[in-house]
Amino acid sequence: MSGYTLTYFPLRGRAEAIRLLLGDQGVSWTDDEVQMQDWAAGIRDLKKNAVFGQLPRFQDGDFVLYQSCTILRYLARKYGLSGSNEREIVITEMMNDGVEDLRLKYYKFIFWDNEANKEKFLEELAIHLGYFEKILSNNANGTKFLVGDKMSYADYNLLDTLQCILDFSPTCLSGFPLLSGYVERLLKRPKLSQYLKSEGRKRRPIIFKYT
Repeated sequence: MSGYTLTYFPLRGRAEAIRLLLGDQGVSWTDDEVQMQDWAAGIRDLKKNAVFGQLPRFQDGDFVLYQSCTILRYLARKYGLSGSNEREIVITEMMNDGVEDLRLKYYKFIFWDNEANKEKFLEELAIHLGYFEKILSNNANGTKFLVGDKMSYADYNLLDTLQCILDFSPTCLSGFPLLSGYVERLLKRPKLSQYLKSEGRKRRPIIFKYT
């Protein structure tokens, strides 16, 4: 047993890329789910003790971390998912920053802009997806990953972000064959596929707004 505990709300949200990484690596963990009303009420002092007043919270024995990308990088170092050399490590960091830019565009649209700016969002989305299509084309003609020959934490973050966007716009990858193939390829990874079929994954909405 790894002794990992991931504390978050009963949804995918900012914790799901972490779960994808753990599931794909065949690592067990405990999901400690917090109801929003309990979080707001300060039950268990979770909000009071959170470093930046946010979840997810990740515990490895007596070591506790916050901030989803920090948790991803921590696990990536433990499981060899940060890059194979110094250049790959830095490029992977750059890729993950690019994924975060894409995720924030999605969140901004879903939570604030919504239908009134749907056309503008889809136009900007196509531009951003084009960046990743080009990145994939430059690495073994799109047959591998974002960086090098191995999965990295940036790949898990991108996969989760793309799944969120595909839930909203199922045809958004139709003009991006390499990205489409990339998603299909990752979803077929045996241990990741097993996690995606789990009851915990299936019952969690992407965000509360989707419930």
